[in-house]
Amino acid sequence: MPLKISILGSVVSIILGFLVAYIVGQNSVDFFGFPLLIFCFLYSYIVHWIFFIHAYIFQTEHYFDATGSFTYISLSIILILNSIFSSSFEGLNPYTYLIGIMVILWSLRLGMFLFKRVKDVGQDIRFVEMKKDFFWFFMTWTLSGLWVFLTYVAGLSAMTSINLIENMSSYHFIFMLTGFLLWVLGFVIEILADNQKKIFRENPSNKGKFISSGLWAWSRHPNYFGEIILWLGIAIIAFPSMDGGEFLGLISPFFVYVLLTKISGIPMLEKSSDNKWGLEEDYINYKKTTPILFLKKPNSN
Repeated sequence: MPLKISILGSVVSIILGFLVAYIVGQNSVDFFGFPLLIFCFLYSYIVHWIFFIHAYIFQTEHYFDATGSFTYISLSIILILNSIFSSSFEGLNPYTYLIGIMVILWSLRLGMFLFKRVKDVGQDIRFVEMKKDFFWFFMTWTLSGLWVFLTYVAGLSAMTSINLIENMSSYHFIFMLTGFLLWVLGFVIEILADNQKKIFRENPSNKGKFISSGLWAWSRHPNYFGEIILWLGIAIIAFPSMDGGEFLGLISPFFVYVLLTKISGIPMLEKSSDNKWGLEEDYINYKKTTPILFLKKPNSN
């Protein structure tokens, strides 16, 4: 990748993250003299840059996905502890515990799954050439910091807002329950899809074949559908706590959707699949009859 593009990509991702943090963090509680949401923004990037140093020196991408999971988990724990011990809150923030625990559970599961997968395979082909180029590799880790922050910003908004709701009304509980159930649905779909694909690939008789069974008969990318749904659930939970600039935090589920469907997720996998099986009749029929993302019950014929 050209040097200018790598540098520009890093700079733009930092500026974008800061602008979102600044706007959404207008009602954020104080954290050592500045908004807590600004700390969340800085923390997400700094953690990735620290791990980038190790990754570049040792020319390894094995901890790339695990770094994102570590950032989600550690940031959630920091915010939970801050809610307990900080004098900024006049009471305990219920959003911090609910959203924090949900994100920790999701991150632990996905992080361990992805880390084991890259260890079993031995490498992530996305990084073969990239990790040789300092600025290209650095840009990727910086973008990952942006990914963590923007994906989580709706939840972070509720977890850091000074507009703490002490007397929860039925209005807030309805959003909490709806969002939680949606998150559970997405979480279960993502787990089932990942495990079905893992079992399929471990079967020697399936070597060189594409999966079209289980949830993969309902969607070509059911795991991504589940991930989009669970982040939408978190945004719904956070919605009643928002005010003013905090509503920009609702960018989270839309960012996840655009990222997975237009940039780094589905487009790359679809291209790879087309290269492998694009001339096979079964694969052609599979693409014609199976939605690319949203779940649809397959025809019984």
